[in-house]
Amino acid sequence: MGHSSVRGEGTRRRGPHARDLGWDDSLYGEETGRVPGARTAPDDEENAGGIRDAAAEGSGSHRRGTPRRRGKRGKRRILRGIALTVSVVILGTAGAGYLYYEHLNNNIRKGERTSADSDVKKSAPNAAGQTPLNVLLIGSDSRNSSENLELGGSKKSVGAPPLADVQMLLHVSADRKNASVVSVPRDTKVDIPECTDPKTGDKHAATRDLINATLGRGGPGCTLATWQELTGVYIDHWMMVDFAGVVDMADAIGGAEVCVNHNVYDGPKPNVPGGSGLRLTKGTHEIQGVKALQWLRTRHAFESDFGRSKAQHMYMNSVIRKLKEQNAFTDGGRLMDLAETATSSLQVSEEIGTVKKLFDLGMTLKDVPTDRIAMLTMPRIPDPANPKNHVLPAPGEADRLWEMLRDDVPVDGKAPTSKPKTPAAPKDPAAAPADIGIMVRNGTGADGPPTPQRATTVAGLLVQQGFTGAQADSTPDPQKRTQVLFPSADLQGDAQAVAKALGVPTSAVKRSTDVSGVTLVVGADWRTGDTFPKSEPAAGPPKNTETVMGDDEDACMDIYAPYRF
Repeated sequence: MGHSSVRGEGTRRRGPHARDLGWDDSLYGEETGRVPGARTAPDDEENAGGIRDAAAEGSGSHRRGTPRRRGKRGKRRILRGIALTVSVVILGTAGAGYLYYEHLNNNIRKGERTSADSDVKKSAPNAAGQTPLNVLLIGSDSRNSSENLELGGSKKSVGAPPLADVQMLLHVSADRKNASVVSVPRDTKVDIPECTDPKTGDKHAATRDLINATLGRGGPGCTLATWQELTGVYIDHWMMVDFAGVVDMADAIGGAEVCVNHNVYDGPKPNVPGGSGLRLTKGTHEIQGVKALQWLRTRHAFESDFGRSKAQHMYMNSVIRKLKEQNAFTDGGRLMDLAETATSSLQVSEEIGTVKKLFDLGMTLKDVPTDRIAMLTMPRIPDPANPKNHVLPAPGEADRLWEMLRDDVPVDGKAPTSKPKTPAAPKDPAAAPADIGIMVRNGTGADGPPTPQRATTVAGLLVQQGFTGAQADSTPDPQKRTQVLFPSADLQGDAQAVAKALGVPTSAVKRSTDVSGVTLVVGADWRTGDTFPKSEPAAGPPKNTETVMGDDEDACMDIYAPYRF
């Protein structure tokens, strides 16, 4: 997959298994090479027996011609020999473990976390000081390796920039008690920021295109940057897998249950070439390897990309349930097998590019109950410019979903599992409204033509509430989200007072060195009206989409009629 920014992409190094190196324990608990629970000495019984035998052999004055001093010296020599043997065993075991650990680390292919600038910040911690975790999961359609070409596609696709045909955001709550997975369809039209390919140094100008094109415009880091611009959610890491990686991971997991309501064959049809090749009879099946890849790639038989996303969510939920049933999160041997495959199959952002960090990342799902894992697809509407083939985020509902993720509100509609942190009061309280100078900018042109005179209108609203120092600034400043910016701590109270007067959330008040005083940027999320439009993140799951829960073992896919047999 030579067009990606990922080091060594498309080349899977296969190394010796842990057992081949004589190390058959769990993953490292630390990056230093120590193995939790590893045996670092012979069995106690053998050790004790050796000491007893040595003592009996040189037991002192009762043995003819053996002075007591010589007996003690001989005894010490034997004990030193035992100690040396034990040391060799310890070092040998640790050495093999270290070599295997390094082998796993060397398997990992890494790339830059982001290839574009962004002002999106991490979510504020909850009351316990914990922050949410957001990981972007990317499925590449690259055929730029013999393995991937054999599994799907034509030779014509070799050499083409890869497309990010599967994109999911895994959000784990700050307290690790609930989680969600949100898919964005590959044919979603979005604004793609300027990205720099970290491998070639090529710059790709900002554009508006389908979201799956991001992978060829700067690698996974450009896909991550686009998601951040779309959602306003800070994304900690990305992980990417190709066709061959999916097959390897599915085999390592050992199969996952899926269900279809009809016999299905996703093969070519008149005027509809291609197909995943999936063939299943009605009912529940355990699939792995190539069959799992076919399930995850099936689109026509599931009627659309939205059906495919739902099927992918069902598969992922089944995998999580299976791993929990297998105690795979705590079983050392099971973890070791999965680690060997995962480090060879996955490509990751560089800040999680060690076995220890990937292990810690995997543990984030260990304590999340399956009934608090929700998977859904972005609410969407047809793109008016191409309604048959492209979609856009649904106004209102998609925005509400992104806000729920930013505020760490469960998307399943159930009660939050942790309390948000109460914002600290500013050290310098707000001045009187009439004494606060405010510049208001029109940023409504972020995703279309700006609303004329919007800055003047909102400045007038502030003047009506006593902020007589508010005035419109003609500087163009397109922003998707409304923000109140302040340059220094002594103006934080003033900025919060402005936000409160207009109903703008406290989370939109941010410190910035790009402004010289309190500055209100009216974003594309507030094009009209006298009060800031509030979403209702606690109003249940987003509409215009489907939510598949992790504990739904009866979920089953309907099959589009032409693909039944």
